[in-house]
Amino acid sequence: MFKRNTTPTVAASQPVQAVERITSVLGSGVVWHGSINGSGGVRIEGAFEGEIAMRGMLVVGETGRVTCQNVRANTVIVAGAVRGNITTQKLEIRASGRVWGDVVTTAFVTEEGAFLRGQIRMEETVELDLEPAPESTPSEAAQAESIAATPIVIPEATPATDSTQKLMRNGKKKGEA
Repeated sequence: MFKRNTTPTVAASQPVQAVERITSVLGSGVVWHGSINGSGGVRIEGAFEGEIAMRGMLVVGETGRVTCQNVRANTVIVAGAVRGNITTQKLEIRASGRVWGDVVTTAFVTEEGAFLRGQIRMEETVELDLEPAPESTPSEAAQAESIAATPIVIPEATPATDSTQKLMRNGKKKGEA
């Protein structure tokens, strides 16, 4: 009556993709002028003005306000406001999201209530023209080397004393009723 399916499913045969995660947060009370470059996941809840070019995920939270000539990232999720052009492999505009600028992407997701004033150009592939990601910074490499060179010391177990054994058996300290 209940037969086990021995044929592999399509989902099982596809490679598992790594989950992108947020590694840095720009808080809601912060105003930042500058540039964000590199790799990792960034969430912006405050105000940012400058340049964003990164490998990874950029999340503009509901309280986030971003003003850039061009935003370039692998994945961009907008729940706040972005003023500037966006070049990404995947763009998601949430219901509270607002975008003023042109978009170049391979995948586009939007929720009811989202706002976009600009043009969308869908491509088969998108070149982000990002600088090559370094393996690690010199300070990270030095830190990793020193950690690897540090010997691990495991304290030896000391034999239990007579009073410790009584405590463990009785569950009480000496003198307790």
